[in-house]
Amino acid sequence: MAVAATVSHPSSLQLSSSSIHGERLSSSAAFMGATLNFSASAFSGKRVRFVQKNFTVVSKKLSGLEEAMRIRRERELQSITPFKRMPPLRRGKVSARLPVPDHIPKPPYLSSTLLPELSSEPQIHDSEGIARMKAACELAARVLDYAGTLVRPSATTDEIDKAVHKMIIDAGAYPSPLGYGGFPKSVCTSVNECMCHGIPDSRQLQKGDIINIDVTVFLNGYHGDTSKTFLCGDVCDATKRLVKVTEECMERAIAVCKDGASFKKIGKRISEHAEKFGFGVVDRFVGHGVGTVFHSEPIILHYRNDKPGCMVEGQTFTIEPILTMGSIECKTWDDNWTTLTVNGSPAAQFEHTILITRTGAEILTKY
Repeated sequence: MAVAATVSHPSSLQLSSSSIHGERLSSSAAFMGATLNFSASAFSGKRVRFVQKNFTVVSKKLSGLEEAMRIRRERELQSITPFKRMPPLRRGKVSARLPVPDHIPKPPYLSSTLLPELSSEPQIHDSEGIARMKAACELAARVLDYAGTLVRPSATTDEIDKAVHKMIIDAGAYPSPLGYGGFPKSVCTSVNECMCHGIPDSRQLQKGDIINIDVTVFLNGYHGDTSKTFLCGDVCDATKRLVKVTEECMERAIAVCKDGASFKKIGKRISEHAEKFGFGVVDRFVGHGVGTVFHSEPIILHYRNDKPGCMVEGQTFTIEPILTMGSIECKTWDDNWTTLTVNGSPAAQFEHTILITRTGAEILTKY
């Protein structure tokens, strides 16, 4: 489940606080609909100096953020890849919240309907913590795999939610999204142009849909978080390509992770691959640390950036890029969760929780 961030482009890089539902959030982070205002930093631009006699041009190398903005502008001027446009997503009826047995341990954020602040403490584990993380992530992966078998034309996302809910509580775990900041369901189901955080409802899946199912479980005090985009029946080739490339972007990002690696390599690797196919990388939603808390530092940016920081052995976090076929701009329904592309073009997302090791990264939620 992604953390929300927005990107603006004035003159300096800063992290500012924002508010949601009338409550002031800390500048460290915010989830869902709140913002982390990352602005393009210290852009001196491409500096050109003319020497009158021989017209020598001296240029400054573009920073990563400048290059990202240049590519973004070029991509937005290009024609959008043709694809079979599905009917606009319409909200269905949302059923009542499902109960959880009293004996199942519950995360602390259920005491409030407000969005919890993102923890400033990275999730770095000892051997016992790693074992518990692996158990939670393995369960999340099994649940996601099962949920994918339920994707078919005429099935409803509410039916998927009920099945996921039952499997999680039968395993003695708690469905982490349920009650997080008031989220009413046990899983996120994001269809077609929905970027993320779709609320399961009575809408039936249609032939040609794509659907991201985002599963997080809370087991023995640890969260395991994962998601995957599934095809529903026959999907057009252009949309299939979007889904395939999104998964490849996640895989390529994971491949650069290891102890001591800089976090900015993740966004660079994702952007490089997405741009080869003309796809946009959504900058509003980011990955996050995960472990005993649902969302913590570090913030994982999926696009080119100059954010400092390096990975540490024993650390766990998510990588969860969202790619679009058209604009990366988004809009959020008045339920304060469901976020869609503004132009109705499809979006795809994949997510893994990974553990940083001395020589690489272990995928804890391997499908």
